[in-house]
Amino acid sequence: MEALEAVLKRHTGPSVVLFSVLFRVVYGLLRKMPAPKNVVLDEFQTWKWRNLSLSMVHSILTGTWAVSSVLVWPETLRDLHYYHTPLSYLLVCISTGYFVQDTAEIILMGHARAAWEFLIHHALVICCFLYTLYTHLYVAGAVVTLFVELNSVTLHLRLLLKLAGATSSTAYRVNKMLNIWTFVAIRLAAQFYLTWYVIKNYSELHNAAFFMCALMTTNIMMLMYLCRLIRSDFLRHVGGKEYAVRNGTHNSKKFLSD
Repeated sequence: MEALEAVLKRHTGPSVVLFSVLFRVVYGLLRKMPAPKNVVLDEFQTWKWRNLSLSMVHSILTGTWAVSSVLVWPETLRDLHYYHTPLSYLLVCISTGYFVQDTAEIILMGHARAAWEFLIHHALVICCFLYTLYTHLYVAGAVVTLFVELNSVTLHLRLLLKLAGATSSTAYRVNKMLNIWTFVAIRLAAQFYLTWYVIKNYSELHNAAFFMCALMTTNIMMLMYLCRLIRSDFLRHVGGKEYAVRNGTHNSKKFLSD
């Protein structure tokens, strides 16, 4: 693994591009899989289904990898600044490749306006991860950041079930409970730990101001989305149909409706 890490560090840019291409290959394979009938009737919804499916693959892979890394190497949590292993560096490289691929996909397919929230998030992640890969600093921090992908699994499943018209199903009801729990217990917990670490060690960290700005921006976005999730999945009866229309439920061209 040390030899692989050395290659990745010598050829960081090409490595990220390679992993982007590999995710594109996976996307091509996902295109061959069947989608719900009500999804394939609309071109945008079909693209959205496939895009979310690839995001699900990335979330399952990187989320479980990140947690496993911390369980095997607990030093990861104690030193977010300098500590990393060859596998954790590889993980960040692979994840960066996914975010580059997804950003390019959204823009080139002409969906940038509909998915602007995703693009802001992706831009922040790519900037931070590329800094990590080129400087070899904050690799452990990036690994902890990828804890949120465990919650992204339920977030993506939620959107896929909505696309399939299964919001009244048992699967959707169970998933929405898991989703809100993992959002708070994993996504917010990981994000707030990162924020606490940067604040506590601010004077000793490289480019701490940049990472603090990125973290605070992401924190605000996460809290706003948590409020939207609660209103959509647990307070939908308030306001009825008018609430649904006002919050984009019926806007088929908006990537992240509610």
